[in-house]
Amino acid sequence: MSPQKTLFHISHSRYLQHETDGDDHPEIPARLEEVNCQLQRLARTNQIICLEPCEAERRWILAIHSNDYLLRFEETALTGHSYFGHPDNRLGYYTYEIALLAAGAGLAGIDLAEKEPHATIFCSVRPPGHHAEKSMALGFCFLNNVAIAARYWQDKYQRRRIAIIDFDAHHGNGIQAAFEESPEVFYLSIHEHPTFSFPGTGYAEENGTGAGIGMTLNITLLPGAKDTEVQNAFTRQIEPALEDFKPEVLIIAAGFDGHRLDDMSGLAYSSMLYRFFGQEIAALGRRHCQGRVITILEGGYHLPSLGESFTEYCSGLLQSTEEVGKCSSVAL
Repeated sequence: MSPQKTLFHISHSRYLQHETDGDDHPEIPARLEEVNCQLQRLARTNQIICLEPCEAERRWILAIHSNDYLLRFEETALTGHSYFGHPDNRLGYYTYEIALLAAGAGLAGIDLAEKEPHATIFCSVRPPGHHAEKSMALGFCFLNNVAIAARYWQDKYQRRRIAIIDFDAHHGNGIQAAFEESPEVFYLSIHEHPTFSFPGTGYAEENGTGAGIGMTLNITLLPGAKDTEVQNAFTRQIEPALEDFKPEVLIIAAGFDGHRLDDMSGLAYSSMLYRFFGQEIAALGRRHCQGRVITILEGGYHLPSLGESFTEYCSGLLQSTEEVGKCSSVAL
C-alpha cells in the first residue's frame, strides 16, 4: 500500500458567518461547506491536517491597504450597512473581523511553508480578495488576501522574488495594481478576455509600469476557451516566464469559476483541467522554490463543479508529495 500524502488545509469556521444576504448572491457560505465536504472525500486516501489561522495583524494589512480604507470598512460593517461601496460587496456585522481572518490564512500558510518547505497548503477562505484595491472593495472582495500574503513573505522572511499565478476566470486587478511597479513580484494571470468579463482589466498589453515593466503577464482567453488553450498557454508562456524570473516562492490565486458549468464566466474548463493546474504548479514549486507554494481560494460559484474542481486541483498538488501520517486538527 502506498503511503498517505498530506494536505494542510487552512480555514476557519467563522468564514461561514460572513453574510451576503441570501442565496441570490453568488458568494455564499455553502461554497466553503462544499469544500469541507470534499475534504472528507480526499481524506479517504490522504492525510488532511486542518489548521485555523489568527486574524492578520493590522501592520500586514497596511502594507497593501490604506488606513482610511480600513477605518471605512470597519465602520460600514459595524453600523449595519448591507454593502460597502457597491451592492455586489455585501457584508454583515462581523465581515470586517472575518476578512482579517481570511487575510490571516495566507500568513499562516507562509509560516508553515517556511517550516515545512514541501508541504501542500490550501487556504479555503471567504471573502475572496483578488479584486480588492488599496482603497476600494470590488467584486465581493474587501482585503486582498494574496497581495497581503506576498508582502508578508517579503517583509517577514525576506523572500524577495515572489511569483503569483492567478487562474481565476476573472482578472485580479487588485493584485496587479499592488505590484505593477515592483521588479520583485511577478504577477501572471490567465483569464477571460476583459472585453467580455468583469472587471474589464487585464489586457495582454498591461505588463507593468516603471521598474515593474515586464513583471505582469496577462493571458487572455476568448469565451468558450477549453482545456487545450489553457494547457498550451501554461507550457508556452507561464513556464518559460517563470524560468526567466526564477522565483523564490509561489502564491496561487485559485479560482474555479472558469468551469463550464459556472455561469460567472464564459470559459469552458473541465474539472480535470484543475488537476493539470495542481500537477504543473507542484512541479514548478519543486523546480524553482524548494517546494514553497501556498494556494489561496478565490472564485468558484457553481457548487458541484467547485467541489469537484477543488478535489482535482488538490489531487494534482498531492500527486508527487511523500508526507505520511493521519488526520488531525491544529490551531495556529
